[in-house]
Amino acid sequence: MDETIKNEIVVLGRKAHGLTESAYRWHGSVRGDPGWTEKQRILLADMALHLLQTALKDGELSADELKQNLYAILTVSEQFIPDCGLKATADQFYAR
Repeated sequence: MDETIKNEIVVLGRKAHGLTESAYRWHGSVRGDPGWTEKQRILLADMALHLLQTALKDGELSADELKQNLYAILTVSEQFIPDCGLKATADQFYAR
């Protein structure tokens, strides 16, 4: 990937990440509230942005960070597609 494009993606990713985390913090819903699903969607977006940052970080790709990112994404996604066993798959990252 061209370094200029990569840097632009990283900068935009940081901005998106900051906005997403702010939106999550300010969302007042708790589990069981009508807005809980929306808050979880924001959390999923936040986890995806963490994955973006991990993938584009300079140097070797950290297997531990990648596992953490994927674990979080699969765990949060479980509630949206519960019949796929995503949480069980996520748990396998740390079972070894």
